Amino acid sequence: MTVRVVFIGAGPGAADLITVRGARRLAEAEVVLFDALTDPALRSMAPQALWVDVGKRGFRHGTGQATIDALLVRYAQSHQRVVRLKGGDPSVFGRLEEELQALAAAGIACEVVPGVTAALAAAAQTQRPLTRRGSGRSVSLATAMTREGELQGGRHADTEVFYMAGRQLGALGRRLLAAGWGADTPVCVASRAGWTDALASTHSLAELGAAAVLHAGRPSIVTVGAGAHAVVAGAKTPARHALAAEKPVTAP
Repeated sequence: MTVRVVFIGAGPGAADLITVRGARRLAEAEVVLFDALTDPALRSMAPQALWVDVGKRGFRHGTGQATIDALLVRYAQSHQRVVRLKGGDPSVFGRLEEELQALAAAGIACEVVPGVTAALAAAAQTQRPLTRRGSGRSVSLATAMTREGELQGGRHADTEVFYMAGRQLGALGRRLLAAGWGADTPVCVASRAGWTDALASTHSLAELGAAAVLHAGRPSIVTVGAGAHAVVAGAKTPARHALAAEKPVTAP
């Protein structure tokens, strides 16, 4: 069966973070359905294509999922190559399952090209590996808010990464304290990770709410635990208390 729809992870920010395969598939597109947080510069890779904005931001109003599903099927039935361009990685908080189901129900073959998710971009820009030998063997990726609008935060891994938490930093900090994380647990908040105007700040968990002003209105990633420690030259174990005194930094 001929592949008519290609899901492409655009990466977490700047256009050059897309994969080589993703760029090649994008160049073949006749129609591109793109997310709100994809870099407009990606249009230069498929200038001949029809670009359709189907973006939405978190739980705010935007293009409904049923509409996106219907558009995918409609364009795939009338074009040879449709690209669904998603920010980050399609399989990580990208609503990929619903769109795959809609295409499968219509008998339309598709391909998924992975991308770099925002948690990895935040780790790269802050130079704080999510896994650490001897202290960070597990990583949990979660959204801070459920579909029903309930704030959640627990202790499930050595490193916890929360997406879409920017408006709830203080409340998230309290929820994590209640879940058993120590007040001095290091936390790194990165907003607009993957972009040239990325910001990052470090805090103790007890003071996480202080990050709200710096990152207000910006898509944010919150990393808690082992992966939030700053790398210390020559240190065999992370310096747990060094983070609270660090100042916010701007990515180059």
